[in-house]
Amino acid sequence: MTATRSCFTADEQKAFEPAEKIGIVACVNPHGQPHVSLITSIMAPRPDQITLGEFCRGLSKQYIQQTPAIAFLIMTMDRRLWRGRARWTHLRREGPEFQRYNDIPMFRYNTYFGINTVHYLDLVETTEAMPLPMAGIVASALLTRVGKGAAATGDPQRILKPFAEDLFNQMGSLKFISYIGTDGVPELVPVVQCQAADSRRLAFAPLAFGQELRRIAIGTEVAVFCLTMGMEDVLIRGTFRGFKRHRLITLGTVDIEWVYNSMPPAHGQIYPEVPLEPVTEF
Repeated sequence: MTATRSCFTADEQKAFEPAEKIGIVACVNPHGQPHVSLITSIMAPRPDQITLGEFCRGLSKQYIQQTPAIAFLIMTMDRRLWRGRARWTHLRREGPEFQRYNDIPMFRYNTYFGINTVHYLDLVETTEAMPLPMAGIVASALLTRVGKGAAATGDPQRILKPFAEDLFNQMGSLKFISYIGTDGVPELVPVVQCQAADSRRLAFAPLAFGQELRRIAIGTEVAVFCLTMGMEDVLIRGTFRGFKRHRLITLGTVDIEWVYNSMPPAHGQIYPEVPLEPVTEF
């Protein structure tokens, strides 16, 4: 990341107010593995604080209470990007921030999902705003598309469903990779150029955010979150296999081992498949 500081400016606090933005949170699950979620309700009510509005209960809100250190990324509609770290402190189900969230039209007029809980986190550090490096991303995406076929596993047994594989291969979809740093805190890096080499492996060229991507050690367990602008998303977890040349193109690869549907209202593990169990209590 670029140089960091310990507070937001008033202009940045204002920039985070609209619901129409991308908010990504990386946390640690009880097994010490990275987990990534889309939380567009992220705001900064104070220069040294962020809040997360909870309107449906997924795994991330449970995890951050158990292991409070998180990484976050905020991208506004003008493609300005902030990244940083924060630490969960408490939650409230009333108060000025609770009311502020529920006055936002997206939640105020939503029959099914209002904000029911506000999570408070102390800001540890944040970067300055930076533009999304589109030239590097486009070049990386094109190189990935050319070389990824040579990085495929060749195994016909599917892990990603066709829908999820298509999400990863859409040129307009956003992707973010996370892993647990040596200090136990998640690292979160944009990897928009990432694509599916096949249903069992992801691949990406490192022209964009390459310095940070090359810090990931071979064998590291990573999570990769994929999101479209239509708010379709999928989360995978797997093992980073390092960078190798495929068709003369350097690509990093991730072998997929776990797939999770994080879209409401039915969050749940997709792979390995969870056996259906009969309902015995009503």
